[in-house]
Amino acid sequence: MSLQVEIGNRVFPEGNVAVDKRVGARIRALRRQRGLSQAALGNPELSNSYVSLIESGRRAPTPAVLDLLAAKLGCSRSYLLNGVTPEQITQIEEDLRRARRDLEAGQVAEARDRYAMLLADDVLDSVPRLRQEVDLGRAAVFRACGAVNEAIALLIKVRESDTADLPAERYVEATGLLSQCHRQRGDLSGAVRVAEQVLTGDFLWSDELVCLGAELVAAYTERGDLVRGRQLCAELLMTAEGAAPPALGQVYRAAALLAAEDGRGDEAIAYIERALALQFDSEEPGQLWRLRSAYVQVLLTVSPGQIKTRRETLIAWEVELPESSVPVDAMQYALALVRVEMLLGCLERAVERIEAILKSEGLPESLHIEAYLLAGLTMAELGRGQDALREVAAATERLHEASASRLTAQRWLTIAHILEQVGEVARSVGAYQRALASAGV
Repeated sequence: MSLQVEIGNRVFPEGNVAVDKRVGARIRALRRQRGLSQAALGNPELSNSYVSLIESGRRAPTPAVLDLLAAKLGCSRSYLLNGVTPEQITQIEEDLRRARRDLEAGQVAEARDRYAMLLADDVLDSVPRLRQEVDLGRAAVFRACGAVNEAIALLIKVRESDTADLPAERYVEATGLLSQCHRQRGDLSGAVRVAEQVLTGDFLWSDELVCLGAELVAAYTERGDLVRGRQLCAELLMTAEGAAPPALGQVYRAAALLAAEDGRGDEAIAYIERALALQFDSEEPGQLWRLRSAYVQVLLTVSPGQIKTRRETLIAWEVELPESSVPVDAMQYALALVRVEMLLGCLERAVERIEAILKSEGLPESLHIEAYLLAGLTMAELGRGQDALREVAAATERLHEASASRLTAQRWLTIAHILEQVGEVARSVGAYQRALASAGV
């Protein structure tokens, strides 16, 4: 009897080979090619009725049975499972490892090219498990480049795969990335929904589930659901101490942002500093830049007085961006530095930074809106009313399509503040009303 792993409403096989009619069909085809009956193939270890069940796809063979049948049929277990040779599987797996390493190292263009090369290989269609790995990697590349809609479409496809082709840990990884993509485009309800679907019932916390839990805490925090955020965060902090450093770092990051939003300044700084210490030698730039952005956000929220003394360090970190960075995460950090310059009164430098960000290719919609709003605030502070109104118009055009959320409400409040500052009082009232509607008031 095979073991099962239940995650959310999905059941993943573990132990025996999952029931797959393609395996049985290959065994039957090879048996016939060899001129063997079912009884002759099974004798003396297996009954002919057992062989019949396997060939019809009604019984899942154990790894030992597969090895036995492969030896009798003169092929490899890999061929029975996938229809391809072990050498082909080995090459695909090596190419996948290289693509993942490229992405983790911030070499997004190289990773994209490797995944494209893998996708062009006809053999991949015969190995659904590896095809899901390729699609998952491509989705991560899309997210890194800001193409979140393309990433979401791929991730939905991966999550809908047959559990025989998709290991449980990959399903959880795909869910975490999907939640992150929804959050990146401002769909906090979607981010919460997909994560909650998995984090239900009784389960043992794996590193992948810990990372997903951290994503859910971040979504709760941005949505303003601080009660649920606190509950889940407390459970994660107790659970994650034995997790691998990358997973533990994500938990500390989520805990820091939640504590900052909750007014617990000392805790927020302690958590984010722990996260940075864990990721100091990280080989994954995307994770590191997300942590650094969170660090700036925490300081701006709970300890703005420290910004001036730490500005040089924050600027020095930026120098590292061009050589190894994930575009979206690098732009997020660049926007955080715009807020630093504004806080310190360096408005012209803030404008220069914003202009550089807006010229970047692949900037996702959410970051576009953020950049336009920061530009509007800066222009208003500089007394450049017409320029401020131009930036507000650009932000408003995109914000009209945004779903109601706490984040959307905050952005409408920013627009109202800018309009009021440049003397457009009547229009600012309308923006305030939009903010209230987005907040559900």
